[in-house]
Amino acid sequence: MADIPYDRKEQLKQIESGLLRGEQIIAVYDAIGAGTGFLGLTDRRVIVQDKSFVGKKIAITSIPYNKISAVSVVSNKSLAGQFFSSGAIAIHVGTHTYEVEFRGDDKAHHVHNVILHYISAA
Repeated sequence: MADIPYDRKEQLKQIESGLLRGEQIIAVYDAIGAGTGFLGLTDRRVIVQDKSFVGKKIAITSIPYNKISAVSVVSNKSLAGQFFSSGAIAIHVGTHTYEVEFRGDDKAHHVHNVILHYISAA
């Protein structure tokens, strides 16, 4: 587990506690902004902690890669030749889109590439 990139130890532990037999963690990154607590990547799914529920409820949502239709880089400005000039991505699942902003473009780049790898292989 020492080689797993993560931002906060408690988030990594939370993902570890919910792993399926044989499932491997790829990364766990803290999210910034309203609604999302963190995003975890495993070799089977994306795990999103969603804090946007009414009444201070929190959901941990597992999204199998084969249910993801697209992954996007999100920016509020022109990318001006730089594909990863933003620290935010959007994950499209059916009619729902999960938008997650990270502390750094490198984390968004890593998450985007992992998801793209798994949805392209499906």
